[in-house]
Amino acid sequence: MPGPRSAVWSAIAWDGKSSLLAADMHFARIRRHATVLGIQTPDNLAESVFEVLNNLELPGEENDSADQAAFLVRVGVRSNGEHYVEPTVIRTWPEDPLAAISLAAPTWDEPVRGTKHAEWEPYRDARLTAIEHGADIALLFEKDILVDGDRCAPLLLDHDGVAYHPRHSDGALDSVTIEQIRPGLEAAGIPVRPAKLTLNMILRASEMVVCGSGMGVRAIGSIDGRTIGAPRSRLFQAATDAWLSRLEVGWISAKDI
Repeated sequence: MPGPRSAVWSAIAWDGKSSLLAADMHFARIRRHATVLGIQTPDNLAESVFEVLNNLELPGEENDSADQAAFLVRVGVRSNGEHYVEPTVIRTWPEDPLAAISLAAPTWDEPVRGTKHAEWEPYRDARLTAIEHGADIALLFEKDILVDGDRCAPLLLDHDGVAYHPRHSDGALDSVTIEQIRPGLEAAGIPVRPAKLTLNMILRASEMVVCGSGMGVRAIGSIDGRTIGAPRSRLFQAATDAWLSRLEVGWISAKDI
């Protein structure tokens, strides 16, 4: 049975034509995680992916929301060195703050932990569990420490005015979306830092959002029925502005690599 080291991948926003959002950052993360997983990535990975885009069939109707991309593509490299590009549709999210539930995070041994590896089924299962319980998303905890979201990266605004995200050393992914919006947040006066996010810290937060290549930026209204701060306030507005800016200027095509 294939294990976590059988592939490395990343989900990248796609305009449905020939451009990917922050492709350079995604390819860099694939290479970082591939090194950890012992996977050899092709030297021409970026060129090959963009060549595939030219003949890729659309997977369905495009998402036409102003704050989301049209589609996603899952770009991956298998342990035998073969790469793949899989298009997928993006759901439209409501404007209202999302309801989250807390679930136990899947655990993997070091150094697999914190990489975008092949055994991603527990994250998909967490998403389905959230929906079955009437929630929008699942937030994943390990020993009462927030590690990740089922398809997104959490970011909270503490009373000290700093936006904190889970630490890679605690098992969190290094979020490409957070890295994209970080300059905009800091320009708006909100420093962005990694931290050990306990449930008590979350419950006292001024505000919380989740973000990802497909969903963009979404406000969190509650976790397990408990209200979290004041949704859609300063953090949400600054993060959304930064994300909308990326949707305007962050696209990369073959000629840019």
